[in-house]
Amino acid sequence: MSHAKFLTRCLQLATYANGRTAPNPMVGAVIVHDGVIIGEGYHQKAGDPHAEVMAINSVEDKSLLASSTLYCSLEPCAHFGKTPPCADLIIKSEIKKVVIGCLDSNVLVAGKGIERLQNAGCEVIVGVLEKECKAHHKRFFTFQTQKRPFIILKWAQTLDAFIAPKKRATQAPVWITKEVSRQLVHKWRSEEQAILVGTTTVLDDNPGLDVRYWNGENPVRIVIDRELKILTSLKVHDGSVKTIFINERNTSVKGAIFFEKINFLKPIAIQICAVLFKHNIQSLIVEGGTKTIQTFIDENLWDEARVFSGEVHFNNGVNAPTLDVIPTNEENIKGDILKTYLND
Repeated sequence: MSHAKFLTRCLQLATYANGRTAPNPMVGAVIVHDGVIIGEGYHQKAGDPHAEVMAINSVEDKSLLASSTLYCSLEPCAHFGKTPPCADLIIKSEIKKVVIGCLDSNVLVAGKGIERLQNAGCEVIVGVLEKECKAHHKRFFTFQTQKRPFIILKWAQTLDAFIAPKKRATQAPVWITKEVSRQLVHKWRSEEQAILVGTTTVLDDNPGLDVRYWNGENPVRIVIDRELKILTSLKVHDGSVKTIFINERNTSVKGAIFFEKINFLKPIAIQICAVLFKHNIQSLIVEGGTKTIQTFIDENLWDEARVFSGEVHFNNGVNAPTLDVIPTNEENIKGDILKTYLND
C-alpha cells in the first residue's frame, strides 16, 4: 500500500469519533510493518488517550515497533494536557518513521511535535493527503486560527422559497422536509458541539434541539433571547444539557443554564462567536429562523450552508434566507433536494 492509502485509513478511523472529541481534534493513526497494518487507533473523546497511543497499545508484538511506520492524520502533540505528549511515546517506542497528514495549528504544538521526533532521529514525512486531512480537521483548525467555532448554517425551504408559514395553529414545528431528511439533520447535530436558534424559533416550535432521531450526544444549546422573554416552562430551560442564552441584560449561571450578555446595537454574530470561543465551543450548527441565519450570512461568519428544498408550497409565509453563493453539491433525498454551499 502507498502512504496515501494508510492515511486514508487514519481518516476513516478518526470519523468514528464524530461529535465526541471536542475541543480536541478527531485523529486517527495506524502502525504498519512490512506493508501490513499491525496496530490502529483513534482519539475517542476528550481526556482519553490520543490516536497514536491507542495505535501503539494495540500492537501485540511491541518488538516490531522499531521497524514499523506510524501514520497519523495530524501532527503528534508535544505538550502535556490531560494526557502526556504523544511524541514522547513514539520516541520511547523506538518507532523510526512517522508519516503525518498535516501540521497542527495549535500554538502548543505547531511544528514542535515534528521537531521533537526529528531530534530523536525519527524520519518524518509531512503533507501526505494534506488537503484531505486539513478538510477533516476543519473544525479544530477554524477554532485554533480564527478564534471561533466552525459554523454550519442549515434551513429547509418550500419550493416557493418560504421557511415558515405566517401563522400556525399550535406551538410545534411545521415540517417542510420528509422524515429521512429530519433524521439526517439529527445525525448532523450529533456531529457538532453546539446548536443555535433564535427567540422566534423557540416561541413558535418549543424545540428540544436534541438528537432523538439519531444515536449520539445532544449538542450544547445556544439561544438568542435578547429580552429574556422565553418562558422557563419551555424545553430549552429544562437543564438537561448545557444551554447558553445570549441576551442584553445579564451574565450569570444557574446550574446548566448560562446567560451571556452582548450589545445588540453592534454586530451580533461576531459577539456570539466570541462568547462561544470563551466556552470552548469548536463547532456550531445554526438552525434558527431567517433573521438569525441571515445575521451570520450578512456578517460573513459561516463556513458551510446546508439547504433543503421540500416538495411543498406555502404560497405565502416567512421568506427563506438569501445566500448569493453557487452550491458545491446537490443531492436528492427521497424527493427533498439538499444543496451544500461552502464559504471559501
